[in-house]
Amino acid sequence: MLLDLTQYLWIMWLVFVLICVIIELLTLEFTFLMIAAGSLIGGLGANLLGFPWWAQIALAAVIAAGLLFTIRPLLLKRLKSGGDPAKSNVDALYGMRARATSAITDDGGFARLANGETWTARLAPEHEHTTIAEGARLVVTRVDGATVEVAPEERTETE
Repeated sequence: MLLDLTQYLWIMWLVFVLICVIIELLTLEFTFLMIAAGSLIGGLGANLLGFPWWAQIALAAVIAAGLLFTIRPLLLKRLKSGGDPAKSNVDALYGMRARATSAITDDGGFARLANGETWTARLAPEHEHTTIAEGARLVVTRVDGATVEVAPEERTETE
């Protein structure tokens, strides 16, 4: 008497769905969630309707692929839309205004940024071989380690 394993295929579908959900909880990318949903709807659903094993796998794959390429991008977009638009850390320094606290030459100098921090400063490459006087207005163009590259702030006529 041979045991027909296809009658227990529904258990394998449930175990596979559970494994995918656990992996999804660890990765949070919605990939395994879409595979789990496709397996639950296509695989287990087809099994309960009496489809053969190969049709269950095919339906699960088609539904999972459809969810991966349609629903997942929408979910990722929605998830990332609520992100904090404020720049932080080094990214917040680019374009920040500053004032020279000492004369800045080719050898460097110091600048106080708009956030109150004093940084070692050097001139941006396009302004090399010029001297920036103490108190001059500057703009941060680049951050290199603990040094900011600065350029003179271009003043508009309304200032």
